[in-house]
Order: sequence, then structure tokens, then C-alpha cells
Amino acid sequence: MRIFHGTENANIQKPTVLTLGVFDGLHLGHQKIMETVVERSAAVDAVSTAITFDPHPRAVLHPESAPPLLQTLDQRLANFEVLGIEQAIVVRFDEKFAAQHAEDFLHEIVHDRLHAKEVYLGKGFAFGKNRGGNIELLKRMGNELGFFAEEVPEVQLRGHRISSSKIRELLSEGKVNLVRRMLGRPYGVEGVVVRGNRRGHTIGFPTANLRPHNRVIPRFGVYATATLVDGTWRKSITNIGVRPTFGKDLEPSIESYIFDFDGELYGDVLRVRFLHRIRDEKKFSGIDELKEQIERDTRRALNYFDRRGVQQMLEIL
Repeated sequence: MRIFHGTENANIQKPTVLTLGVFDGLHLGHQKIMETVVERSAAVDAVSTAITFDPHPRAVLHPESAPPLLQTLDQRLANFEVLGIEQAIVVRFDEKFAAQHAEDFLHEIVHDRLHAKEVYLGKGFAFGKNRGGNIELLKRMGNELGFFAEEVPEVQLRGHRISSSKIRELLSEGKVNLVRRMLGRPYGVEGVVVRGNRRGHTIGFPTANLRPHNRVIPRFGVYATATLVDGTWRKSITNIGVRPTFGKDLEPSIESYIFDFDGELYGDVLRVRFLHRIRDEKKFSGIDELKEQIERDTRRALNYFDRRGVQQMLEIL
């Protein structure tokens, strides 16, 4: 996939079918938009293109209410490629861009530079000054400039609209099973393995301590997880929290115990996917009680991994 940072750097010769939005999390609703773009690009011999904004528009326009993003920009772009997008254009969202009229963007960028044949928006998405770039404007200008525009229907789960804000809410409640259904994959974080206090080694459960790149992490507690090590997803159990048994750290930690693995991981970038919540974080009387609880947590995680559906899921991660 080709990546252009800024529309001015996008040297596009072939016509495109495109979409635009933040696409934080790439949930099932976003995936439906991408699938539409990819399918239509093949049908009309065009290049499937996604325009995304960085940072989040609300971080510029309303920073006090800007949401923490589910994915880093690199993770978002990697998912574009997995979904079949051929080129991505990252538009830096700043006050100058926010002041641009949607009509100018559609004329100068979408039509003149990107030679769009078709444009698809998610339901309710709008861009440009005063959010003037809605689907009605796209259809009207499409008739004038010669491109087709359409809104992709939203995807629902249990009668509720799937959205990035809903996923953030569910993660704050620890409901990673429901999040997995909305994303079409387990929620994951990635980060660098850093040296911890090595308490896990002393009680027989050495952990990889992750400094996450992602800003959104699930609710404090213990989870059955999958951790990517050397290209292989390995069964693991992960604790998120402040380790209250040892005095309560100021910064939350993410510690993963990887089953049947004793290699050195310091400095490596790991990915951890959250599959099932086991329990809340709690304070124990001491090391012995903590070790007994970890042993129980481990048995519960292994029982979870033994389920047929979970085994199949692990095979396709």
C-alpha cells in the first residue's frame, strides 16, 4: 500500500474510488466502508483510496473533549492494507484545514488531484468548515464534477450502532468479548517490553512488562490474552493495573505471562490481544496469596483456551 502524508504529496494518475474519515479502531462499520471501496475499485478499474485525518479533529477543535484513540496511526494504516486499500492519504488536521470549505476540498483534491470516480462516506460523517461536507453536498457536487457519491449504511450489533465511542466505553467496563464482536477481531495494544521489578520471576510467573503505544487500555483486571512473539500468537494471561498488593504504582502497568515461553523480550515490541476477562484487580495479603490467585487465574485461562471456538479463533489471529 502506498502512503502519502498530505494531499500535496499525492501524485495520482489513475482514477480513484475513495472514502474519508478518521476510522479509529477500524470496527465492522469502518470495514464495511473499506470493503465497498475495494469492491467498487475493482469494478470500475480504479485505485482504492482512504483519506484519514491525524490528529483527531476534536483534538484540534475541542481538545477538552477529544477522545483517546483506539489505534495509533501506524496501526490504522496497517489495517487499511489488510482490508485491501491500495493507497492511503494522511491529512494533517489543523486549524487551517478545519477552515477550508468542503466545496473547495471536493473540487481541488477529490476531483482535480485524486480523479475520483466514486466517493463513499460512513453514515452521518461530515467534514470541512462548519461540517458542510455531508453526503448531500457530495451528491450535488458529484453531479457537477462527474463522480458518484453514496453513504454506506451503518452496521449494528444487537440493535445498536457500532461506533468507536461505544467501543471505548465497553473497554472501560472490561467487556472485551463484546468489543471483539464489534471489531471483528480481539482488541489489542502494542508496546515496548521494559524491565520491571521482576516479582513475577520470584514466584514462578515471569511477565513481559509492556509500555503501551495505545492510549486506550481495558479496565484494570486480569485477562486471557494472545501475545505475538516472533510471528506466532501465544496463549498468555495479562494483568492491567497498579499492583495494589505492593503499594499501588502511580502508573498502570500491563504485564503478560506467556505460557510455555522463557525467552528474553526486553526492548522488543509486542502485541497483546484481549480475549476474555477473568477478574477484577484486587489487593492481596502478600506474595503467597497472590501466587495462589495467579495459579487459579492460569487454570481459568487454560480452560478458556481449551474451548473449541477459542481454539479456532487462535488459529486465525
